[in-house]
Amino acid sequence: MSTTARGLFVSFEGIDGAGKSTHIDALAHLFAQQGRRVTLTREPGGTPLAETLRTLVLNEAMDPLTEALLVFAARRDHLQQVIEPALARGDVVLCDRFTDATFAYQGGGRGFDTAVLSQLEHWVQQSPQGLREPDVTLWFVLDPRIAAERLSQARVPDRFESQPVTFFQQVHQGYQGRCEAAPQRFVQIPADQSREAVWATLESALRTRGVLA
Repeated sequence: MSTTARGLFVSFEGIDGAGKSTHIDALAHLFAQQGRRVTLTREPGGTPLAETLRTLVLNEAMDPLTEALLVFAARRDHLQQVIEPALARGDVVLCDRFTDATFAYQGGGRGFDTAVLSQLEHWVQQSPQGLREPDVTLWFVLDPRIAAERLSQARVPDRFESQPVTFFQQVHQGYQGRCEAAPQRFVQIPADQSREAVWATLESALRTRGVLA
C-alpha cells in the first residue's frame, strides 16, 4: 500500500477502557516525522455539528433507532466536512472510532438491527470511489472485565461507559463480527499488555502492511 500518492484513512477501535486513545497522538507524531500531513479526529464528532450530536448521544436518554440516526447524521457531516477533504489532500486521517463502533455499540451492545445499520452505512458513506471505509482499522482487544476496572478509576462515566460488563461483552462480539467480515482491514492488537508493548505491536503491524515507511 502506497502512503505517499494518496490519502490514508486509519481508524482506532475498541471498547471503552481499552487504551486506544493513548496511541493516536503517538502515531500522528510518527507519520508527521515521515513527512505526512495528519488530520486527527474522532467519532461521534469532528465538526461543530457532529460534536453537538455527540453530546446528545453520550448524555441524553433515547431509543436505539434515534441513537443510530444521530450517530450516522454526525458521521455524514464529518465525512463531508473533514474526512473526504483531508483524504483528497493526501492527508493521513487518524480517527478515534468510525462505523465499526456503531455496529459494536448500537448493534452488539444495544441489540439493534444490523440490517438497518448496514443500510444507513451505505446511504451515508457512499462516495464516487464506492463505500468509504478505513484503509486500516486498529482494534484494541481487551477483556471487558479489565476494561471496566480501568474505567472505574478513570473519570465520571458517560451513558455508555456506565453500562454493565455484559453490555461490553456484547460490544466485543459486535467488533468480532466486523473483524471476521473484513479481516484484510483489521489489525487486532492485544490491549492487556504494557503501553510500550501495545505500541510495539501497533508499529510492527503497520510496518508489515507497508503503511509506515
